[in-house]
Amino acid sequence: MSRGRLDARVAVQHGAFALDVALTVEPGTTVALVGRNGAGKSTLLNALAGLEPVQRGSIVLDDQVLDGGPGTESVSPERRPVGFVQQQVALFPHLSVLDNVAFGLRTAGRSRSSARTAARRALEHAGLDALAERRPAAVSGGQAARIALLRATVRRPALLLLDEPLAAIDAESRPAVRERIRADLADFDGSAIVVTHDVRDADALADQVVVLDAGRLLQMGTLAHLRAAPVDPVVTLLLKGQRQNGQTSRNSPAVSG
Repeated sequence: MSRGRLDARVAVQHGAFALDVALTVEPGTTVALVGRNGAGKSTLLNALAGLEPVQRGSIVLDDQVLDGGPGTESVSPERRPVGFVQQQVALFPHLSVLDNVAFGLRTAGRSRSSARTAARRALEHAGLDALAERRPAAVSGGQAARIALLRATVRRPALLLLDEPLAAIDAESRPAVRERIRADLADFDGSAIVVTHDVRDADALADQVVVLDAGRLLQMGTLAHLRAAPVDPVVTLLLKGQRQNGQTSRNSPAVSG
């Protein structure tokens, strides 16, 4: 059974910049979040992760109130059922791949032995078990991106946040890594929000696309719908590009806001 229904209204003010976005994501759905630089994409992810306090609004995940706005006690980042893969993968260089994946379980209170056993199973399932004893410096950029994803999902969060997961991958390797991440997300039973500047990522990974601009939600829907009926020239600009043959999304349309 899929998890990760998100009902969020996030309002944050930073000087002259104001983010005010209402977003609902249905369980098991992957949403691509696109927008120009400074649109508020990372601010929104940080608020959902608990790294940015919500000044107005609320964040509710599977009926659990994570943040009710001012005057309420928000759930701390480490206690939220949220996995966050930030743009800089930041694997711990002094730990093996196995212990990097196990780290999330250790912070959740699992014993070292139990965490390492679960991490090894996750690596085997992802086909990365041959890397278990290597240090991050000895793996490729694409492998590091998938290891970071495993580290975030091994705790089985209800919501997964990915900030430009393919940004550091070279152009030659990117299509293959994209397909592997797509398969990894297909195994994940929660919902996910993926920030990307590449429409090919949105096409391959997401069921729905959310377009932000200047802190506001411009439009949301399937990529095909947004291309066919853009409500703003910014949407047209951001979604330029040809659909790749043979790529389909994980689920049927399932987002509103």
